Amino acid sequence: MSDPEIRDDRAAGRLEAVSGGEVVGGIEYFVLESPERALVPVHTIVEPAHEGKGIAGSLARELFALAGREHSAVASLCPYVTRWIERHPDEASPAGQDLLAAAKGWLRAHPGRF
Repeated sequence: MSDPEIRDDRAAGRLEAVSGGEVVGGIEYFVLESPERALVPVHTIVEPAHEGKGIAGSLARELFALAGREHSAVASLCPYVTRWIERHPDEASPAGQDLLAAAKGWLRAHPGRF
């Protein structure tokens, strides 16, 4: 399998991995504007037939690249992305506690979003 195309569906709040015209994985996220702008990943999903192929890692890497291009932080509420940050300190750094608290507050205020 060739590397999937990663595309940002901002309106849906989803970073998608596409292979052969099929969505094979994604990171669901929202954009937080305060106390600073941040992309907030909530869930990472890879279709079972495509697990173990590095798709989730490619999605996490692109999420941080996207945040860098937009001069945004990443405040991870997604367990996979949080572990990815820990394993890749040269590519990503964890968000501060204030930003994480704001992201959790946004999520509580929008219970039907995810």
